[in-house]
Amino acid sequence: MTKDGDAIGRDHVGKQSQDLMEMESCYGAHNYKPLPVVLNKGEGVWVYDVEGNRYMDCLSCYSAVNHGHRHPVIVDALKKQADKLTLTSRAFFNDQLGPFLKELTEYCGMEMALPMNTGAEAVETAIKAVRRWGYNVKGIPENKAEIIVCSGNFHGRTTTVISFSSEDSYKEGFGPLTPGFIEVEYGDAEALKNAITPNTCAFLFEPIQGEAGVNVPPDGYLKKVREICSENRVLMVDDEIQTGFGRTGKRFCYQHEDGAVPDVLILGKALGGGIYPVSAAVASREILGVFDPGSHGSTFGGNPLGAAVARASLDVLQKEKLAERSAELGSYFREKLRSFNSPYVDHVRGKGLLVGVVLKESAKGARRFAEALMNRGILCKETHYDVIRFAPPLVIEKDDLEWALAHIKEVLTLPELPLLKGE
Repeated sequence: MTKDGDAIGRDHVGKQSQDLMEMESCYGAHNYKPLPVVLNKGEGVWVYDVEGNRYMDCLSCYSAVNHGHRHPVIVDALKKQADKLTLTSRAFFNDQLGPFLKELTEYCGMEMALPMNTGAEAVETAIKAVRRWGYNVKGIPENKAEIIVCSGNFHGRTTTVISFSSEDSYKEGFGPLTPGFIEVEYGDAEALKNAITPNTCAFLFEPIQGEAGVNVPPDGYLKKVREICSENRVLMVDDEIQTGFGRTGKRFCYQHEDGAVPDVLILGKALGGGIYPVSAAVASREILGVFDPGSHGSTFGGNPLGAAVARASLDVLQKEKLAERSAELGSYFREKLRSFNSPYVDHVRGKGLLVGVVLKESAKGARRFAEALMNRGILCKETHYDVIRFAPPLVIEKDDLEWALAHIKEVLTLPELPLLKGE
């Protein structure tokens, strides 16, 4: 996208961008396949490349940037804390962690929180917590605890987490894998019920599967899951790393259904306000009380800089009513997408400003559309080959959303498919 708003050519990549991409490719492991754009500035919903071209961020770093880029309140909190104290070991107390834990648990309606840094660390924390709860509280025989997971799940990239992934490519070459996980069909409450044994300690799930293509379960699924888990003394563990903090139009996605309160919330991404990695497992005293000194930890988890940033993040979410904005604009966004009468689109799904455009087989994949949108100044990403994921920052204005929709409509109604390089 040029500075005056005209679409740039598909083959246009500035020399500075090209040099930086080649440098990254030369010196970095090739574990990502990014779009060919090199960013160096961001503000609100907009980001800029090194040549000065402007783009709307419609990915939000997979919901980590719910507040928009460099939200001034959160940046100010970061600067003020950085001028005082950035890191202390958990061997000592600091003046930010206690207030952060209090504010986070009150926001979540829970009793205790265990802070970490990345989402994957929070998932690992939850796995360790529910296993130890299974042994110490439920009475499961040692080393026999089972956790039920869902097909199509994505909970991170650690060795344990990939061990129960449905994606073979996530596991290939990384064995031996961690045992103790049972997979059931996502959205099928009866499958969950039938899989439970006396050794089942928890059911781990996403209320909407983001990486699986914004996969939304049937209405009533979460409430039924809650009933099954309660009846069988199984902990209901809700991974809201991508769906939490207003992304789906509620504080947390499980709140779209009454009577679906989980036992454990796994949080990350937007908790750090798009500025600093902060994550947490949040639960009752009975569950997180299974940890004792030395049983779990993190050098950076609960550090004062991260705690101060997260406190500002929670404050902005509430004062600016970002969940309510997401609900209103997300409903409008999906309605407009469904009205385009695109020859390539099978259906549109999602909640709030987490939206998946599912393409027909004849569309030949979503990557070509992501690249075509990039050339019109919109950054989004394909997921699971045939889904375009849109997730703009929750601070987006309706006028900006309208601008994006005009370009999205143009791309989704092209008479000929845009070609990828080499085709």
